[in-house]
Amino acid sequence: MQPSLLWFSSPPLLLLLLLTPVVQSWRPWPSTALNISEKYEGSSEFVHLRYHMGPVLTASITVHPIWYGRWSPSQKHIIRSFLRSISPPPHLSGQIPKPSVSSWWRTVRLYTDQTGANVSGTVLLGAEKSDRRLSHGSSLTRLTIQSVIRDAVTASKKPLPINPNGALYLVLTSPEITVEDFCGQVCGFHYFTFPSIVGYTLPYAWAGNSDGRCTEVCAYPFKIPDYIPGAAHRAERPPNGDVGVDGMISVIAHELAEVSSNPLVNAWYAGGDPCFPTEIADLCEGIYGTGGGGAYTGQLLVDGESGAAYNVNGIGGSKFLVQWIWNPVLNYCSGPNALDQ
Repeated sequence: MQPSLLWFSSPPLLLLLLLTPVVQSWRPWPSTALNISEKYEGSSEFVHLRYHMGPVLTASITVHPIWYGRWSPSQKHIIRSFLRSISPPPHLSGQIPKPSVSSWWRTVRLYTDQTGANVSGTVLLGAEKSDRRLSHGSSLTRLTIQSVIRDAVTASKKPLPINPNGALYLVLTSPEITVEDFCGQVCGFHYFTFPSIVGYTLPYAWAGNSDGRCTEVCAYPFKIPDYIPGAAHRAERPPNGDVGVDGMISVIAHELAEVSSNPLVNAWYAGGDPCFPTEIADLCEGIYGTGGGGAYTGQLLVDGESGAAYNVNGIGGSKFLVQWIWNPVLNYCSGPNALDQ
């Protein structure tokens, strides 16, 4: 029986609590950071990524940000620029230097459903919602994050549109917000909403701003854990000048890639336990360039003026650093800034 047959139902609260941590959180560097593998950029020898017959997001994807907490205009601009860079309009795409965010998304597009349809190449920035008043408090659980989404889609004024087939709801929490397991195990996660809470089954993702909390965990490599030798001298300069938000960009990219290829947690993942799947971005944690692996990011690009590290270009001259994705054709991690591209 496919797992989705169970997850589409409306289980009691106890079962919801048991099922909620299905897609475990992500840390941008391995827990064995100092044990550098003999293989770099992932390993085809030990990875058994399989398709489990579930859906992927093949229709045009519209991302609806939900800003929870206090966000400055400049911080919103950085995240919006990244989202708009995934599939920019033709009159802008020709102006973006390579390697680009859109070329990074092409790896995600290689994943298909059982009909052979690919993950959508169209990713649009949709309507947004802000909750500066912290209607659910400053400490959120996974279930209250779903309640934040419910409030956004049922608001009396300008509710977010409901589209189970093409909408993706992106909850973004500011630094003053505590989220269950944030910094200890979680930088971001994705899942789908429960009809018993939201009224619909909707794919969503969450990412938190780790500034002032755990940038060495969730904004790597702009802050390096102290236990790594020479950490103070090895941190990279963020391309947009905001360690917390620049670190979020890679987390957002990670979660968008996985929710698009595994929205109901029954499509693309490695491992035999669907409750703890290893997904297409998990396989490439901490790898941003050629030669990456262990505690080494791989070869990055450096901005000639600011000295900031990046690996993809976006609209309006923006630059970002995003982790690589497992390539199912090459059977290893790849990105558009690879030296062999």
